[in-house]
Amino acid sequence: MNTAHDLRRRELARIHLAAKALGMDAADKDPSSDYRRMLWSIARVHSAADLDDAGRKQVLDHLRSCGARFKRRGRSQPAESKAGLVGKVRAMLAAATRPDAYGDGMAKKMFKVERFEWLTEDQLRRLVAALNYDAKRRAKQSGGG
Repeated sequence: MNTAHDLRRRELARIHLAAKALGMDAADKDPSSDYRRMLWSIARVHSAADLDDAGRKQVLDHLRSCGARFKRRGRSQPAESKAGLVGKVRAMLAAATRPDAYGDGMAKKMFKVERFEWLTEDQLRRLVAALNYDAKRRAKQSGGG
């Protein structure tokens, strides 16, 4: 995995998101658009794709100074009432050597909810039941039951 490439992609995404949050249209190719003028005045480029490391940092710093806020992504903490069930789902996923994203996919398919941490207690119980069913099915297929 190329970390320099990944960092570039993340920084470009942050630039576009921050510009959008500040009311700039990064998709507008018109050189007189606010976004294109900002890129030119800060880094002397017409497109964020042409920014080097230093240029991306300058543009991000400028967007911050204009009021853009950047949030860290990560797993949110579940409500106390659901923490036990969320922990159980994570333990079942780990036992099945499946990532949290697998649980998110099940939540989306079963309940149309993006992440399993956001499910209600009842939905989490149903997800646990589905994971238990999956574990039993996998055990039968591998000859364990």
